[in-house]
Amino acid sequence: MPHALLVSGSLGQGHDVMAQACADTLRERGWTTGTVDAMALLGQRSGAAGEAVFRRLLDLPGVYDAFHFAALRPGARLALLADAAARSRLVPALGELVRAQRPQLVVSVFATATSAVNRLPRRDFRHFVFCTDVTPHRLWVQEGTDLFLVTSEVAACAVRRYRPDASVCVLPAPLRRPFYRPPARAAARAEFGVPPDAGCVLLMSGSWGLGPIAHTAASLAAAGPHVLAVAGRNQELERRLRAAARHQPRLHAFGYTDRIPALMAAADLVVTSSGDTCSEARAIGRRLLLLDVVQGHGRDNLQHELELGHADVATARPAEVVRNALAALGRPAPEPSPGATPEAWQKGFGAALERVGLG
Repeated sequence: MPHALLVSGSLGQGHDVMAQACADTLRERGWTTGTVDAMALLGQRSGAAGEAVFRRLLDLPGVYDAFHFAALRPGARLALLADAAARSRLVPALGELVRAQRPQLVVSVFATATSAVNRLPRRDFRHFVFCTDVTPHRLWVQEGTDLFLVTSEVAACAVRRYRPDASVCVLPAPLRRPFYRPPARAAARAEFGVPPDAGCVLLMSGSWGLGPIAHTAASLAAAGPHVLAVAGRNQELERRLRAAARHQPRLHAFGYTDRIPALMAAADLVVTSSGDTCSEARAIGRRLLLLDVVQGHGRDNLQHELELGHADVATARPAEVVRNALAALGRPAPEPSPGATPEAWQKGFGAALERVGLG
């Protein structure tokens, strides 16, 4: 029975979702799988320090933009030094895992893992790199990768910027299984106490809850629509949302929840940051209002979502989000994405395996 090792990263939830999608499909094809967190492999102190630095960069306006566009994208010396420092810790740890698990396939869904996997001294496996960003930066694209998996032709061009001879496969974005069969709108609204004829907005901003979500949620609910506000893993944001909900009956507060498919089904509009949530909303057929809160790769992803249509953009200022959301509620909703089916993803991933002789 063939085995695959998937290397994810705990900066946000998107990497884990992609790793899970790959693992599910591989198991359906008769593989066994193992998933590991690259940040954990760095060690408790280094992993925590890396996450703290990343969060701090995002908190300082323009700083992560500068690092991303001036260092990560061109592969400047600063980015390469950071990559080398992480690689020095990851290579021994990944080497032990590969020796123990003896995989036929390793899938990196986290940029930090890419160069480490390609530097392992013994390579008797195939290596996929899977990135859902519209413009993968330099550290994603390393020599030694057998196949790059991306979700748009724009991303394929970005990969070939660094490796003109790269083998690239464009796949539909995989979704968590409940998004392929969400509940009906009426049933979802009944579950969350939203009247059938009321305007309803789902407000969320990744697992970290980036931006002034609590203030925005309260202001938007006061303006008329019901607001389903999700804090993700941000416990302080959850506390503030629940406090606001005690004074605003149209505000429904949630912490980390697996009911996102039902929440999207209940909503008329999804207000969120750019990321994999956008593909989930499009699969269900919901209009998007994108919050411009994610620097660096988030800027590129946001522009791509606008190009795809049925989306608007707002700054993170609560008053501007409210104004844009009320206007967006009056615009037509899209049909569910025709390509958002488990069959389309499975077919594409199967074709990728066949390209490297593992199908």
